[in-house]
Amino acid sequence: MAFLFFAVAWPGVASADPLIFFLMSAAKEIATSAITRAMNAPPVPVPPVDTYPGTAVEPETLRQVIEDSFAYLSSNQRAEIFESLNTMLLDPKLGPARANLIEYFLHKALAVRTAQIELGKLSYADKERLALEFKRETADLSEDDRRHLLTLLEQNLLPVPSDLNQLLLAQLQDDR
Repeated sequence: MAFLFFAVAWPGVASADPLIFFLMSAAKEIATSAITRAMNAPPVPVPPVDTYPGTAVEPETLRQVIEDSFAYLSSNQRAEIFESLNTMLLDPKLGPARANLIEYFLHKALAVRTAQIELGKLSYADKERLALEFKRETADLSEDDRRHLLTLLEQNLLPVPSDLNQLLLAQLQDDR
């Protein structure tokens, strides 16, 4: 580079030696060609993000946690949860809070899954007792709260096994 500077700055060098003149021409041609190629080259595709920025968590890991923890929901509902969560986690404004949000979500999702497993292990008689306790606990709810709970049970949106959901629904409908 210093050679080119001196060669350009001191015009007598180029005319004094044909070899220097040739080297300067070749250098100029190479530089022009490299600049032209760089300007005309297609942009390098950015590979999809393997993990959420600032974390080691992959989107497929969250998708699997949703599938495992919210099995009582329809596949469309689970897909909606993933899409919503994924969009939020890719938002650059989330920044350093992203890792905490993922941790919180994973903790809650795994707690739901654990509760489902434990409730699934109950005998039918234990589920009936639980449904009777549910009836006593919900007796004092306002009419709006009762309707809301009834809707959740009718749509199977509570994280309980389906047989327990039916028992809870029956207890809530009996109180009408």
